[in-house]
Amino acid sequence: MSSISGILAAIATPFDGDENLVEVALRAHVRRQLDAGIHGIFALGTNGEFYAQSADERAEAARIVIDEVAGAVPVVIGAGAATTRETIAIAADAAAAGADALSIITPYFAAASQVEIENHFRAVADSVDVPVIVYNIPARTGNVVAPATLEKLAAVDNITAVKDSSGNFDTILQYLERTDRETFDVISGNDSLILWTLLAGGAGGISGIANIYPQTMASIYDLFVAGDTDAARTAQDSIRPIRNCLALGNPNTVVKAAANERGFGLGPARAPFNALSDEAKKQVAATVAADVERGLA
Repeated sequence: MSSISGILAAIATPFDGDENLVEVALRAHVRRQLDAGIHGIFALGTNGEFYAQSADERAEAARIVIDEVAGAVPVVIGAGAATTRETIAIAADAAAAGADALSIITPYFAAASQVEIENHFRAVADSVDVPVIVYNIPARTGNVVAPATLEKLAAVDNITAVKDSSGNFDTILQYLERTDRETFDVISGNDSLILWTLLAGGAGGISGIANIYPQTMASIYDLFVAGDTDAARTAQDSIRPIRNCLALGNPNTVVKAAANERGFGLGPARAPFNALSDEAKKQVAATVAADVERGLA
């Protein structure tokens, strides 16, 4: 697979009250996305709480997702870690499990120079035979993939895309300017920028909100491709209320709470990222109820 396009659901990982993975809920959530017309599954990213799971837990979840999708759509597995050594090990496992592509987050916690970031991605790409997606999310990692660095990485044969979750549209535009859209995909990791990324020449989006409204998210791309930009914008604008709720707590906790309001059974986020206030829970519940009333699905 050399190209990623459309809306990929950045699926949450369901846990029970004791923080154990719930396989039946994970399979059901994958099936829910497929039934809604989502164009790909992105597992074990930020929404998938990769940072809260051991390598063995991540490997188990990856295999469940890949098995459930069974080739229906592309599966991207988040395989990043803080060090190059650990990332290569996780990437090898995900590739062996049958991932169509790997999302590799920048190193995190410790500051990394652009040379170190470039070296990291090159080493990981050299270690696997599947496409690698560069994942830029500086607010969470403290490290940014500069446009000039991405331009160099895009020349590596199996580094085929970037997921930008910086929230800075100018970064997406610079990525587009420095890469060849025929051979390299620029993907929005910010739900609110998906349509604008498509209009600028990007390939699609990786969506956390798809955990709550997969059909609505998939429709942004479908309507855009069909040439109905006005309807695509209506769908894009429709998620603003739930996006505004992400400020109420840890965004992953908010997404799970909202999905659970829809009866999706994703359980809690792992501690300590699970202490949503009662007032926040009420606001999320009210927002979801209003969204469903407006037709979001």
